[in-house]
Amino acid sequence: QVQLVESEGGLVQPGGSLRLSCAASGFAFSLYRMSWVRQAPGKGLEWVANISSGGSTSYVDSVRGRFTISRDNAKATLYLQMNSLKPEDTAVYYCAKSSARGQGTQVTVSS
Repeated sequence: QVQLVESEGGLVQPGGSLRLSCAASGFAFSLYRMSWVRQAPGKGLEWVANISSGGSTSYVDSVRGRFTISRDNAKATLYLQMNSLKPEDTAVYYCAKSSARGQGTQVTVSS
């Protein structure tokens, strides 16, 4: 079955950077569009970024220019490079394939 395992997040100061990864298994990773979504404290799930099987990307306006989604099909791994982090980026981040999600990883941006 589909398994998505995110790397550990962490505590980062405002303006800092963090890279998340997601190891995928149980499906033909290279054939599927993949996403990152997040859930901030007390809020609903928010879509963050997509990457198509061909590598085309799209982002929510609030992260465009700061975050970069990428994939390594040979390693069946999805990445999210997050730069210039802001306190409002604090959330649990999930790797997603359609309706399937990983267990999530906490990212906290605070001084």
